[in-house]
This record gives sequence, C-alpha cells and structure tokens, in this order.
Amino acid sequence: MILFPAIDLKEGRCVRLIQGDMDQATVFNDDPADQAKQFEDQGFEWLHIVDLDGAFAGKPVNAEVIRSITREINIPIQLGGGIRTMKTVENWLEHGITRIIIGTAAVKDPAFVREAARQFSGHIAVGIDARDGRVAVDGWAQLSEMSSIDLGQRFQDAGVSAIIYTDISRDGLLKGLNIESTLALANALSIPVIASGGLASLDDIERLTKPDCAILEGAITGRALYDGRLDAKAALALIKAKAGASAHA
Repeated sequence: MILFPAIDLKEGRCVRLIQGDMDQATVFNDDPADQAKQFEDQGFEWLHIVDLDGAFAGKPVNAEVIRSITREINIPIQLGGGIRTMKTVENWLEHGITRIIIGTAAVKDPAFVREAARQFSGHIAVGIDARDGRVAVDGWAQLSEMSSIDLGQRFQDAGVSAIIYTDISRDGLLKGLNIESTLALANALSIPVIASGGLASLDDIERLTKPDCAILEGAITGRALYDGRLDAKAALALIKAKAGASAHA
C-alpha cells in the first residue's frame, strides 16, 4: 500500500481545490520544491503531482516548477495534467518523471494511450476522474457518457501500469475515500488501481489496510496532509505495521 502525497500546481504554487473548482483554490505553499522535499523527508516513497493549469490548457503550464521539484527530490514522481502528445510524454520522462498520468486523452484519444504504453512500457498510467459514475474530462470541466469501468476496461490489454481513480464529488472535501466505487473498479480490472479523492484521516488509512483493499496499489492524500488532519508519520507507521503483520500472518 503506497501513500502518495499530492502536489497540485496552480500558477506555480501548491494549492488544493474543492471538487476540482479552480475558483475554490487554497494556497498551501508558495514553494512546491520545498513542499516536495518536506514530503520526502517525512518518509514518503512516491510523489503525486498534477499540473492543474495544464489540465485546462491541454499542455504543460507549470513545467519549470515541476523541473525544480525533480531536481530537489530523489523519490519517484507520477505526473498528470495537460499530457496529450507523445512529445510531452517523452519530454517528462527525460526530465526524470517516473510515471505519466494520461486523463482527458484516455477518453478522447485512446490510441495515444495505447501507443504511449507500448513505447514507454511501465511508465504510463490512466487517470479516471468520475462524478456519479461518469468520467470527467478537460480538467473536470466536462462530463463524458462513459463509465469508469468501461474506460478502465478499454485499456486492460494495453500495458498501462496503473489507474488513478478520483471521485470528484469527494475531492478536497475530506469526507473519506469512496472505497466502494474504487474497489468495484479494481475488481473489474487486472490493472492496479490507486484511490484518490476525499482521504481525510487515519481512519481512511486504517480502512485501506483491510484485506479487501489489498487489491489496491495505494491512495493519494492532499488536503488532509496540508491542514494537519492526517499526520504523515502516523499514517506511514500504520501502513508499515499492517504490512508487517500481514507478511507474518
């Protein structure tokens, strides 16, 4: 179970949104590279970054800030937001990003995802952002007619390394993860699924360590970490303790 701390970038700063609304952004750190270093120092083993401006623009916008983060830390990074071309994928991999998350293009241009997964095996993930079971695109501004499971199954045999599943209705609200929908998706696919949207407290971490969640690769946490509702040290210790217990079971 990997716990991914999130850095969402808007105009070069770390922010958190409420349900993906760019007008409801809270700035948590003006120095994203410093924030990334803090996460690494706390013991996190991965970092999750979203270029929010890029998601709306359809191309990278916070590129220089992201590059400054890659220079600052040594843990692997997964990155999403505005990645719609092979050149962009290639560019980010060359700049030290480990995993590229493709969201909107997964709905609009599935052939691109398949080709990227073929060319860059092990480095491509699909971001599925859903509201009421329907997939949202273009920075969550538009709802498609496709269901999360339909979209995930589209890439079953494509060599995608992970699916990041976000329940938009919970994102930034600290209401807890939508475990039910996340597990339904994970059980319908052979691709590892990462839960996102609403992780609020140590109770969520506890829930993620239950046997039925063993199918998940991990979960993303944002606002709860920034506002102190989730203690990084306690969360990581709990995951480690549960992993150790199950290994000896």
